[in-house]
Amino acid sequence: MTNENPLLKLRSLGQSVWLDYIHRHLIDSGGLQRMVAEDGLGGITSNPNIFDEAIEGSDVYDDAIRALAREGKSAGQIFEAIATEDVGRAADILKPVFDKLRGRDGFVSIEVNPHLAHDAEATLVEARRLWKTLARPNVFIKVPATVEGIQAIGQLIGEGLNVNVTLLFGLERYRMAAEAYVSGLEDRAARGLPVGGVASVASFFLSRIDVMVDPMLEKTGAPVALELRGQIAIACAKAAYRIYKEIFGSARFGRLADLGAVPQRLLWASTGVKDPQYADTKYVEALIGPHTVNTMPMKTLEAYRDHGDPKPRLEENGDKAREWLARLGFFGIDMGEVSGRLEDEGIEKFNKPYDSLMSNIRKKSGKLSSPGEG
Repeated sequence: MTNENPLLKLRSLGQSVWLDYIHRHLIDSGGLQRMVAEDGLGGITSNPNIFDEAIEGSDVYDDAIRALAREGKSAGQIFEAIATEDVGRAADILKPVFDKLRGRDGFVSIEVNPHLAHDAEATLVEARRLWKTLARPNVFIKVPATVEGIQAIGQLIGEGLNVNVTLLFGLERYRMAAEAYVSGLEDRAARGLPVGGVASVASFFLSRIDVMVDPMLEKTGAPVALELRGQIAIACAKAAYRIYKEIFGSARFGRLADLGAVPQRLLWASTGVKDPQYADTKYVEALIGPHTVNTMPMKTLEAYRDHGDPKPRLEENGDKAREWLARLGFFGIDMGEVSGRLEDEGIEKFNKPYDSLMSNIRKKSGKLSSPGEG
């Protein structure tokens, strides 16, 4: 592998490449280590759907499930044991990246139970438990950016936990997430606690925006509306980056930076293309810029490795992006309503696989721990 690998070029342009996938086989086989070495992989994100597919689709976890079931562990306890082991081992593999970059990259994310999305107190309890169990400086606890989640995020940052703010679809909610991070750091500083060792990313979801907005544009039938098809997610991301620069370039954050604080990076999530009419690297190419992260499904990462064309494009056509977003109102499309619907759908899309995961673990537990098995 040479420096011609487009994924390595992204790092030279200031963007970190993360993998939106985790599997014990990837860890055991040395595949993850190779991706760190050859692709410059800088992090991993996980969610209930990823773990559900990993556990249901292979027998790699069967021995662990059998042993935990025979100890009398519940499905939830079995899942947490499996997830924290995978995340912990992945974090150990990425720890040299974390050390080399002085805590600026090399993170692995684990998510709180998605059913807690509207319960700030329960989110705090679970986030603290996961943080204590993993006990590694390069782990992120994923918390959804619901109103209640935002409340928990500020508190967790104030306590010194690293937080991946997930399920961001709207600009207003993104601003709230960034403000929660800054406020949490200010709270630490006011109490004389260090701010330099606390990290956060704000995960802005992309392809789902176009999946919802494109049919609304098509329904109008207006040629000027059809020109916006496939453009709105990227326009939102560019607008979010302007907010990022405003907040983290401010004098307010400058005072924290003087104490060692680092900005909360924007992370482009949901970057797998769902419409086959679009290029398979669409949500990578348009959003390459400094101090950002792109977390890619394996298929997208492999596509980019094969034929990516890395150039700094994030701040190109900013005026056009603003124009695209402004035009939506003429067609009766309210992005506040769209982002609210996407948030509700996003929570449900994590709740369903979480419930499926619990069901699959219970089935496997019963089968694997029965007399005559193993």
